Amino acid sequence: MAIACSPAHAEGERRRIDLPASTLSHAIALLSREAGISIGTDGTLPHIRTGPVHGSMEPGAALKALLMGTGYHARQVGPTAWRIERDAPASALAPRQSGPKAKPPADGTGTPILVTATKRAARLMDLPMAASVVELGDRAELRPGAAVQTADVAAEVDGMTLTASGHGRNRLFLRGIADSAFNGESQSTVAVILDEARLTYAAPDPDIVLVDMERAEVLKGPQGALHGTGALGGIYHLVTRKADTDTASFSLSGGAEAMSGGDLGYDAAAVVNLPVSPGVAGARLVAYARRDAGWIDTGAREDSNSSQLLGARLALGVEAGGGWRLNLTGFGQWRESRDSQYVYQPGARTRPDQLAEPHDNDLRHVALNIARDGEGARIVLSSAMTWHDVNDVYDATQGAEGFGLADPLRLNLERTYRVWDNEVHASGDMGGIAWLAGISVIEARQYDLTLLTSATGQLSLDDDRRITTDLSAFGDLSVPLGSGLSLDAGARLFRSSLSETRTLPSGVLKSDLGRTGVTPAFALSWRPDGAHLAYLRYGSAIRQGGLDIDGIGEQARLKGDELATVEAGWRQQIGAKGTLDLGAYFTHWQDVQSDMLQPDGLIETANAGNAEIIGFEGSLALPLAGGWQVSAGASYQDARLVRNDLGIDVEDRRLPMAPEYTLRGSLGYSFAIGNAEASLRARLRYVGPARLSFDPAVDRPIGDYLESSLQARLDLGQVGFALDVDNPFGSGADLFAFGNPLRFGSLRQYTPQTPASVTLSAHCRF
Repeated sequence: MAIACSPAHAEGERRRIDLPASTLSHAIALLSREAGISIGTDGTLPHIRTGPVHGSMEPGAALKALLMGTGYHARQVGPTAWRIERDAPASALAPRQSGPKAKPPADGTGTPILVTATKRAARLMDLPMAASVVELGDRAELRPGAAVQTADVAAEVDGMTLTASGHGRNRLFLRGIADSAFNGESQSTVAVILDEARLTYAAPDPDIVLVDMERAEVLKGPQGALHGTGALGGIYHLVTRKADTDTASFSLSGGAEAMSGGDLGYDAAAVVNLPVSPGVAGARLVAYARRDAGWIDTGAREDSNSSQLLGARLALGVEAGGGWRLNLTGFGQWRESRDSQYVYQPGARTRPDQLAEPHDNDLRHVALNIARDGEGARIVLSSAMTWHDVNDVYDATQGAEGFGLADPLRLNLERTYRVWDNEVHASGDMGGIAWLAGISVIEARQYDLTLLTSATGQLSLDDDRRITTDLSAFGDLSVPLGSGLSLDAGARLFRSSLSETRTLPSGVLKSDLGRTGVTPAFALSWRPDGAHLAYLRYGSAIRQGGLDIDGIGEQARLKGDELATVEAGWRQQIGAKGTLDLGAYFTHWQDVQSDMLQPDGLIETANAGNAEIIGFEGSLALPLAGGWQVSAGASYQDARLVRNDLGIDVEDRRLPMAPEYTLRGSLGYSFAIGNAEASLRARLRYVGPARLSFDPAVDRPIGDYLESSLQARLDLGQVGFALDVDNPFGSGADLFAFGNPLRFGSLRQYTPQTPASVTLSAHCRF
């Protein structure tokens, strides 16, 4: 119990209140002094920021304004005394009604949308940067069970794009910060983070299935100040549900998919939560499986590109007392695709007989997190290890004749990644100034082996081993300036070192690189009240260089690239549940590292030059009368090279994989059927034109396609049903003009949209 006390004033007396934007606990202390009232809290309040409160008002009205959107409310317990309590869940506020269930508002009232990717909890309405949050779990827009993946999140987030090589093979980009369509050796521009730990460093997106997750958070733009090297495009942060030490629960979900011209798919998931020692320790077990239907016929092999997936997560939580909690997580996901999904004719879903091109993407992860929430600073210690293996096989019967191996059959790309992420950070409030400070150590090991095999032997084309170590100290301060203005300043001081050994048919090459620097971030924001936010932000990030082989086979050093973005944004609550988000940004990207497809079909990394990106984004979520809801979003980006260092003539200087614009919209309707709650939703998303590569010899037009879906949900309380129809118009547009690198120069390749499909799923909770 925490209590703020001041000399009492008469009940109902109006007083002039002037509270700046601040942290919740500090604002309560200020209000207690200004209004002359006593305010008690049950336990420790979260470190979230509140908007300013100004005007002549009674203490109760001031408290209500202060707590708006925090997830807390004030209950008067005496003439001059109030108690702050957490809002009850919506289901506990009233018995079941015959009408549609009232969903929590998007922001501003009720339970707020929180973002933790910034290493301290913040309301989305108070975050001075471009960010999107996709609520998971029972969110009506996303299907239940083991069916939600990265592509489903990207469909809801403006500026988020993926390549379309297939599950586990795709690269992830944000806001046009796209270096290449090809999976080479350069560090990813978007960091994938699970809870407190980085999962990926240079690997493609592992496409984690979002079972039993609270939410997916997307921070757009460079995040080097808090997250270190490689976070040029932003952060994709997945927040899991933690083990509940008090309540046992069980849920089960499953679905079946039928695809036009393809075979059948399924998914299933189970979640069990058990208090091991009630109030002290609990365990949470998540298990899921799915089969993605195949729909490409390769010779006599029908539906050859189906895939299988298994996943499991075990979380242990221990309340150690004194505000300390220990979380131990073990997670694994194993994906196996039988074949690739490209064809040789536009709109086709068949191709001539060729060798199968399977893909494996296996990830194992162990993490230990110890956190203290209580009076004073919040302290977090975390250590995590991730093992990630990605293997691809390509038919090499065509296009591999020049390597000197007789009768080649297969090209094997075996990639192994190990990421060890360690961090300790603390955050708190000091006189209304929110602060964060921490130390981080990341070691990333990367092993890339390229083998050409035949019936009688094999030839190693490239054997590349990299060890990257990042040591850094970081910090951030949020300072209220008065009149609703706040200044946020952060920076990361880093020392990054890279040791690389490449074994080529021509010999062994070694390189050791080191880099020391600072990646700062600044933001000036204005909160006229709790429902509006304007901000201006500067952010930066870098990537380490490496070892390159130039066009004549000589060793060359890659320059590390640097990126900085200036953005302005406006975020607004409309009514109780609507939101409007607008943004504009300018990015300068120096010494862009790009994975380039060579004439022999192998991939090398080169410095492409300098690039600039100008972009605009806007999104709207608005409930309408009668249970209707509308959501819309749009993005535009002009991303292109302004200096060409490739040594080739590049007439079209647009960055690869960056669509000029995207448009999305959805219309939903919620209604009641007796005591059941039902909803319908139709969604469209258009991805504008883009290109495959800087190199005119490799470049192909991509993009320019429409995604569509229809959804129906029925919630009967503990049991629910969902019906999803994807691509109901049966579009076969080309998503990605790349498949086999050895055949690319002689055969045009296309990746058609997944055919129309219908999925029926059910879930139950106990």
